[in-house]
Amino acid sequence: MQINRRTVLAASASLFGGLTAARSEKIMTETPFAATTPTHIGRIGIVARDARSVADFYKRVVGLRELRNAGGVITLGVGERPLLEIEQSAAIQPDDPRAAGLYHTAFLLPSRADLGRWIRHAVQNRVQLTGAADHLVSEALYLNDPEGNGIEIYADRDPTNWNWDGDRVRMANSALDGDGIVAASMGLPDWDGAPDNSLIGHVHLRVGDARAAQEFWNDRIGFDTVLEYGPQAVFLSTGGYHHHIGANSWQSRGAGPRDKDRTGLQWVELLKKGPAVDETFVDPWGTEIRQVAATA
Repeated sequence: MQINRRTVLAASASLFGGLTAARSEKIMTETPFAATTPTHIGRIGIVARDARSVADFYKRVVGLRELRNAGGVITLGVGERPLLEIEQSAAIQPDDPRAAGLYHTAFLLPSRADLGRWIRHAVQNRVQLTGAADHLVSEALYLNDPEGNGIEIYADRDPTNWNWDGDRVRMANSALDGDGIVAASMGLPDWDGAPDNSLIGHVHLRVGDARAAQEFWNDRIGFDTVLEYGPQAVFLSTGGYHHHIGANSWQSRGAGPRDKDRTGLQWVELLKKGPAVDETFVDPWGTEIRQVAATA
């Protein structure tokens, strides 16, 4: 099964012949490299017209669990660790996909086998995908939530096998080996929610100017540029990760500050290790970047 970013995964139950479920088995995972760096993504906050419907989607499809529902905000996460806050606002207008905002939130699974388990879950539950790709550093599938917020579900390849040209990482958009990923999950339990140590590996933003975004993340936040795709996209990180932040103007070139009265991204939380002062920055398009001290 070859999948590329422009296709939607289509598979029948026969794809999973020979797979055995062991539902009582506990899968132990290590902390992904993305969270071992000096700064990494903690949570994000979005606003939705129907927060309940959106939250149920992330629970059912992505595998997050509901941690809190108070004050018009539903908090979802993995274990007891919050990853996503969804604020209810029925009067708000739908997101404009050509404006600045969220391109996708990327949920990083601990292993390729976990990604295979998720693919099985997606096929069995007829989850509609918008694409898939082998990025060399990672393998990923894409979809949208009910209000159009982009989602990536991915697993990293071993960082020791990433290829670098100096301080620039090599990435691509190649066809995804769905068969190989599913095969890696053979004999493992069926998907029953995001595994321990799943997290938001990166956040990809729609911006009006990728170069201005690069300057903001370099100069104000202290992230390193690890890759540019011409003048329209940039990828940034700390600690040698392939990217904690992506920013592109593919759909949003020239966009000004985003309209706060629309659905979508409101803020991104960064967890900074070591001595750190809690600070809030605002990027050139009005998205809050909240930097807080990591507690673990």
